[in-house]
Amino acid sequence: MRIRIIDAFTDRPFAGNPAGVCLLETATWPAEQWMRQVAAELGHETAFARPLPDEAGVDWALRWFTPAAESNVCGHATLATAHALNTDSARPMTIRFASNFGLLIARTSRDGTITLDFPAAYPAEVLSPDGLAHALGAELHATYGTGALGDLLAVVDDESAVRSLQPDFAALGHLIRRNGMRGIIVTAAAADRRSGYDFVSRYFAPASGILEDPVTGSAHTALAPYWSRRLGRDNLTGLQASDRTGLVHTAVHGDRVHLTGRAVTVLEGALHHTDGLEAR
Repeated sequence: MRIRIIDAFTDRPFAGNPAGVCLLETATWPAEQWMRQVAAELGHETAFARPLPDEAGVDWALRWFTPAAESNVCGHATLATAHALNTDSARPMTIRFASNFGLLIARTSRDGTITLDFPAAYPAEVLSPDGLAHALGAELHATYGTGALGDLLAVVDDESAVRSLQPDFAALGHLIRRNGMRGIIVTAAAADRRSGYDFVSRYFAPASGILEDPVTGSAHTALAPYWSRRLGRDNLTGLQASDRTGLVHTAVHGDRVHLTGRAVTVLEGALHHTDGLEAR
């Protein structure tokens, strides 16, 4: 079985967010433990996709796994999967994924860009959970829930506050588990929009085994509507200010958000131990 590691939301290797991609040929899903083991072996969140040739309106079923658990949604691994399918077909295409998060659409272009069409997660202001500011080590301007996305969006005063965060990951993981959240998005407006981006963010999910995610596509389904409302524009660019960094171009279209980026395959090989495939 072919397996790939693809850097998403970047146009160069060893940047953006790496994802494993495993395109299955089975009619049903492998054992969940096996998929977690594959993700652990790769050391990255991994997308598993299987074809749905007989179902109307969708092309592939899609799931995502970290070494610790199944994810409810993963933007960068979806982009990586679309890149793998586009590389195999060598032509622009529209791919419709059936997932537990709903219908996800990817459109590939001849110039190498890929646009994801995801449900928008319009933020609603909520009280900050006890201990969040202390766990992040920052003063929070406001906090927002993101509905089915499961993240908490925390707004700080400026870009430098986002970049200088040094969270207490043990405390943050405990807080996330206690409040039933997926992760924490921290964001602020760009210090200088002439730099090519409109807002910055970082993403922390220690309860899922991810201390800091390099570039979180799904988080931008909440960031895009939040900053679109704040800045008065539907088309924006977000910089995720991790060590690897990555740019996500966003566009709000009603109840959907378009996320555009590029991807680069950095490793491709064959997976030989497929004992979990016979489990259903």
